[in-house]
Amino acid sequence: MKKKLIIIIGVLLVIVILLISLYFYGISKVSNETDKITFTVSSGESKIDIIDALDDAGLIKSKIAAYIYTGLHQGLNLQAGIYELSPNMSLKEILNKFDAGDIKTDTNTYSLTFIEGKRLKDYAEVIASSTNTTQEEIINLLADPTYLEELISTYWFLSEDILNPEIYYPLEGYLFASTYEFYQNSTPQDIIEKLLDGMAEVLNEYEEEIAASNYSIHELLTLASIVEVEGATSTDRAGVAGVFYNRLESGWSLGSDATTYYAAKIDFTDRDLYWSEINDVNAYNTRPAAMAGRLPVGPICSPSKESIEAVINPEEHDYYFFVADKNGKTYFTRTNAEHEAVSQQLKDNGLWYEYN
Repeated sequence: MKKKLIIIIGVLLVIVILLISLYFYGISKVSNETDKITFTVSSGESKIDIIDALDDAGLIKSKIAAYIYTGLHQGLNLQAGIYELSPNMSLKEILNKFDAGDIKTDTNTYSLTFIEGKRLKDYAEVIASSTNTTQEEIINLLADPTYLEELISTYWFLSEDILNPEIYYPLEGYLFASTYEFYQNSTPQDIIEKLLDGMAEVLNEYEEEIAASNYSIHELLTLASIVEVEGATSTDRAGVAGVFYNRLESGWSLGSDATTYYAAKIDFTDRDLYWSEINDVNAYNTRPAAMAGRLPVGPICSPSKESIEAVINPEEHDYYFFVADKNGKTYFTRTNAEHEAVSQQLKDNGLWYEYN
């Protein structure tokens, strides 16, 4: 019996030693090659997403070991930016570089950050600030039928839907938010197409799910843009998406203030909505009964990958209302009375979220 116990302990020790060895092997450098590789950490990317991208780029030996390492080093802050890495760097060296924000400095290039949840006019302002153009010229370019037709023929996810004359900005919602690197002589077209490439990279992951969906890509991105704004304070975007699907499928209006603000061409921080704007019937405003069971004519902002994934894989439930408190906790309810009661309770308890 004692001999059997010794054998078991011995086997366990061997396994532990093997696992430890595999862990340290997994976080060691990939090779002795010193070739420089440009690597981008995008704003809002999770540690898992970054590790997956490092693995795809051949810069780490083991994703599992990397997951464990980041789990053991919770304090690491992986800052967005453009980095210069090489296969002869260990995982620790790479992540410490991200943590220090030691971004690539190249006089021939510069980086631009586009933030999720912002509108195309905001993106046009960012592009104009780094090119010899104005915001108005960028917006006009993105409404040019010839240029749009060229883009439709190039990108599989762009369709004639963006040419609907009721759409304010044809490429609204299609320019993916991230941090990108550009050459100093990059044209506005170069920048726009880099953002479209970013969206292509995201949507390619879900091509099968999109093909099987009852909704078009344009409709999915439209709903994702609403989830992006309405679910910005929520930790459960899949649940929020489920609410909007329930409303659509039950013939309800989405009732989204975010669409009303967009329809009126004002921002949340500008002022409160007028009743005339709330009741205005147009292709974007989902408050009037005339929009029951319908999506807006197009996206209202640039959605994040998280919001896109939420509408492609929504949570199935029987809720029709939601509200998130200031800590991001989301409360789902079935009736308006329940919704109003929860909202009042949050206000009474100092948990009500207020926009700045």
